[in-house]
Amino acid sequence: MFANTESIITLLSTALTPAFLLVALGSLLNLYTGRLARIVDRSRDLQNRFDESTGMEHELVVLELRDHDKRIQIVNLSIFHSVLSGIVVSILIGMLFIGGLFQIDLGTQIAIAFLIAMIFLIASLIMFLREVRFAIRNLHIREQFLRLPEDERAHKKDR
Repeated sequence: MFANTESIITLLSTALTPAFLLVALGSLLNLYTGRLARIVDRSRDLQNRFDESTGMEHELVVLELRDHDKRIQIVNLSIFHSVLSGIVVSILIGMLFIGGLFQIDLGTQIAIAFLIAMIFLIASLIMFLREVRFAIRNLHIREQFLRLPEDERAHKKDR
């Protein structure tokens, strides 16, 4: 009924493979939370400028705040799916131990758990890709910052 020492050692080495996935998920979560922190910091800065801005500048602040709100939602979804993937991987590791220790055939359940973990990981990466694409698409540098002083003089001469 119970596994011997050699089979437990083999079981431990087998369980290490999904444990590496947990390390990768931890790195992804670190990346996502860092990105989220930057977005939140920028949105707080914009919220401080909200009352002080007027006219076109105020409209730009509001538009950027809307973009940041959407980005925060998307990054939170990435984090959510990564955490779900980590939970399923942890369950999978537990199933490996239980199956090996008590010599229960959980092959199908382990395969399904791995598939579910991968689906959550893929969903997380897709959300992250959406957020990056959204950020790039909405990155606008105002025309005034793209001109050098000599460009201004040349622009005035052409008139």
